[in-house]
Amino acid sequence: MPPNYSVSRFGNRGRIWSRGLSLDDKRRSHKVTGRFRTLEAIQRDDERSDATMSGSILSPFFRTLVVLSMETSKVALAFLSLVFALPGLAQVPLKSDTPSILFWTPEQQSTGYRSIENIYKVVTVKRGSHVHPLPMAPKQLSPTWDYADRHWTVADYMSANRTSGVLVLKDGKIVLERYGLDRTPNDRWTSFSVAKSLTSTLVGAAIQDGKIKGPDAMVTDYVPELKGSAYDGVTVRQLLMMSSGVKWNEDYTDPKSDVAQAGFTGSEPGMDPLVSYMRHLPRAAEPGTKWHYDTGETDMVGIMVSNAVGEPLSQYLSEKVWATYGMEQDAVWMVDASGKQERGGCCMSMTLRDYARVGQFILDGGKAQGRRVVPSWWVAQATAKEIDNGAAGYGYFWWIRENGSYEAVGIFGQSITAFKDDRLIIVINSAWPAATSKEYSAARTAFVNALHEAAKSISR
Repeated sequence: MPPNYSVSRFGNRGRIWSRGLSLDDKRRSHKVTGRFRTLEAIQRDDERSDATMSGSILSPFFRTLVVLSMETSKVALAFLSLVFALPGLAQVPLKSDTPSILFWTPEQQSTGYRSIENIYKVVTVKRGSHVHPLPMAPKQLSPTWDYADRHWTVADYMSANRTSGVLVLKDGKIVLERYGLDRTPNDRWTSFSVAKSLTSTLVGAAIQDGKIKGPDAMVTDYVPELKGSAYDGVTVRQLLMMSSGVKWNEDYTDPKSDVAQAGFTGSEPGMDPLVSYMRHLPRAAEPGTKWHYDTGETDMVGIMVSNAVGEPLSQYLSEKVWATYGMEQDAVWMVDASGKQERGGCCMSMTLRDYARVGQFILDGGKAQGRRVVPSWWVAQATAKEIDNGAAGYGYFWWIRENGSYEAVGIFGQSITAFKDDRLIIVINSAWPAATSKEYSAARTAFVNALHEAAKSISR
């Protein structure tokens, strides 16, 4: 994987090996695209690769490299396959020697996540002339809780989980705001896949504006290059539910997978590289019948919205939300390898308070200064279970949770959690050492539940 590999492809599912793994990690299982692959399985793949080289005059050389690598670490082989094989829908680094954002050191994370515009090409989402107020509540939260055989405070959690910011809104007022990793209230932080939920909101805005006919409109009406492909008959709703039925391989260890090749292999002249790739994919299931995580389609939703409204996503987001609702700072949004198209599935940067305003905007039904940005029914549908995903459910790029919340989630510990009935928004920004982690996710859930429970005391 070159230095500019696309981050959002890992969404909320791919367990990526981070730097610093020791040989003791060999027997651990790593979650990759919804299943567990042990290092023994990787070794079997290596053996198959070795067998395919047996007829080559270079095979002794490559076999020696494989043996040396195997003796060093199977994790290293998996890492190398990611580093060199998966370019995908890349961002545009400002310097050619920029290391992959997926494998930054802790120091690179804490600095880079809050200054992405100095590392990758971005476009600006402009704020407006007013700021939506977030007043401090008279009563502040300072919860403690028990989890994993120990007693926790907010400071304990933030230190143990490399958290740069926590902000809790209750009834639109700040009841907790903390910062870490040398971040300040003025610093932005990258969202990773939290951006998906904003992109789906722009679909709602386009429907409200009459630019998209509705959730049941055909995707091919707005991306006509897809006509005659497996996307015939696929609706906007099905794309937002990740249930197009189009075959897609999101195996990050396979250099021939779709997630490795989409947007990178040669495209047809005059056509977006992603669209060019995806129009040739076959069908695997009937549209709307099966949830299947597909990072390519989240970026394609961004292309669809841009086509429908006739302007860049960043400009449309500014007009519909950022300026009108009253964000306190400009946001920045990474662009793809074309240098022009914003990543619909990834990588906006905003301040902690603006993350909270995004959550409050959705909680308030998608209104800005009393004017409706999305249809009256949009938020209820987008944040409810529209399809079974093997867990509590999935909406329109929003995750539905068993605790009654809905969430926008990004890798390395980014989240906006909303408890509608309690009028509660919880924002967490982090720099986890791994893209996803069962342990870190469980700790975050315990933290969110503790904040939720503590916030109930304010209403009593």
